Amino acid sequence: MPTPDFVLKLREKIGHDHLWLSGVTVFVFDDDRTHCLLVQRADNHQWTPVTGIIDPGEEPARAGVREVLEETGCACTIEFLSNVGAVGPVTHANGDLASYLDLAFVATHVRGEPHPADGENLQAAWFPIDDMPELNRRFRAGLRRAIDQLFSGDRAAYFKR
Repeated sequence: MPTPDFVLKLREKIGHDHLWLSGVTVFVFDDDRTHCLLVQRADNHQWTPVTGIIDPGEEPARAGVREVLEETGCACTIEFLSNVGAVGPVTHANGDLASYLDLAFVATHVRGEPHPADGENLQAAWFPIDDMPELNRRFRAGLRRAIDQLFSGDRAAYFKR
């Protein structure tokens, strides 16, 4: 589901005005921690980790698990919070303006073969962590941090001061 119903209802009232939303990014790794699950977005054809909007009252880690399942058909377990940051403002293709409080999680794959499960993405696939497709700067930095945390054992979430 590309845009949650609660956002559509808000947009009916505020139009394209700037909206502050909470979102998740999920870096899903295989058991061997050698591959990361990415999706190729249908709207801009970019490869990204799974991302999504947190529903009102939803626990962020549960939102991450839900988004991974909805977008890729894969089940995962959230391991730890990797990064907290602000993203935006972003002007979406339809003219909507939004900024996001993004909570980035590291997760481990539990089951399922990746596929574009909900129409938001063209592809879902595993990539070796040392041979990833081009990601935008924000996702590259977050992925690098997540990989470093996986191998160092450091589980402290990063945030800008």
